[in-house]
Amino acid sequence: MKILTFGNPLLEQDSLPLKLLPTLKEQFPQHTFLHIDPTENLEQYGPHLTILDTVKNIDKLTILTSINQLHANKVYSMHDFDLALNLKLLKKLGKIKSVKIIGIPMNTTEEEILPSLIQTIESIYPSIS
Repeated sequence: MKILTFGNPLLEQDSLPLKLLPTLKEQFPQHTFLHIDPTENLEQYGPHLTILDTVKNIDKLTILTSINQLHANKVYSMHDFDLALNLKLLKKLGKIKSVKIIGIPMNTTEEEILPSLIQTIESIYPSIS
């Protein structure tokens, strides 16, 4: 399974998913964690996307399964084009069918979030023995 991972290493509040990547890759060698830009051609990763990202205004790890749960900002320039708008557009065009976003709260630490994140990934994609 490919898990698309977003984050900005230059912004402390948006870098946690990237800091977690080495541990997640070790914990889940059967999955591929890809650090990509949210404005890339996401449809190339398949019609059913799984995304790991920092999410504003949540206080615990949250799984978003509906694009309608995402707030798209007004777009005045390409700088304003964000993940929510990209996903909504791709869904409307029929390029993607579903999205699971594993949302990490902005104000948490690796130590606080890692156990619940591991448990969440295991519950979404149980190992096949």
